[in-house]
Amino acid sequence: MSKAARVVRAARAGTGTGAGTGAEPRPLRAQIPAGGAAPGPPLGPLLGQRGVAIGAFCKDFNERTRDIKPGVPLRVRLRVHPDRSYDLSIGPPPSSYFLKAVAGVEKGATRPGHEEVGVVSLKHLYEVALVKQQDPAVALRGTSLPQLVTALVGSARSLGLRVVPRLTAEECAEFQRQRQEQEAAAAQEEEEGAKKKK
Repeated sequence: MSKAARVVRAARAGTGTGAGTGAEPRPLRAQIPAGGAAPGPPLGPLLGQRGVAIGAFCKDFNERTRDIKPGVPLRVRLRVHPDRSYDLSIGPPPSSYFLKAVAGVEKGATRPGHEEVGVVSLKHLYEVALVKQQDPAVALRGTSLPQLVTALVGSARSLGLRVVPRLTAEECAEFQRQRQEQEAAAAQEEEEGAKKKK
C-alpha cells in the first residue's frame, strides 16, 4: 500500500468514529428480518460496541415491524448519538428479496449465467421498480423508472433469473416443472456417485 493510500485510509478511519473530533459518527447499516431482532450475534455485538441498550433496541425494532410479514429482510440504518440514544430508520427489503419472491424461488443460482433458477417478466420488474422508487435512498438519487428497471434486469440475471418480455402462468409453471426435474436428476446423480465411492 502506498503512503498516500495509508494517509487517506487513516483520515477516513479518524472521521468515522466521532471520538474527539466532534464529527457525527457513521451510521450503522444492517439487514434485519422483520420482527426478528434478537440480542445475539450478529446484531448484539454491533450494538454493544456502540453502547446501545440491546434489549431496548430489539424491543423497539420488533414493535415497529410488527405489521410487516415476519422474516422479511429490512434495511436498517441506525445513527447512535454520544448520549447513547439512537435514530432508527427502516427501509424496504433489498431488490433481491422482491425478485426471488416474484420468481417463486428461495435462493439464487449457484452459477449465474450457467444455470437459470426462475423466470420473470418485464411487467414484474416494472412493479418491483415502482416499489423501489418509493425508497427514500432511491428517490434521493433521482433514478428514473427506466434506469431502475434496467438495474433490476441486471440484478435478476445475477440471481440466475431469465427475463422475458411476457410471461403467462402456464409458461411459468412449465419452467418450474422443468427446473424441479433437473434438480431431481442432479440429486439422483449425486446420490449414485456417493454410492459408487463406497
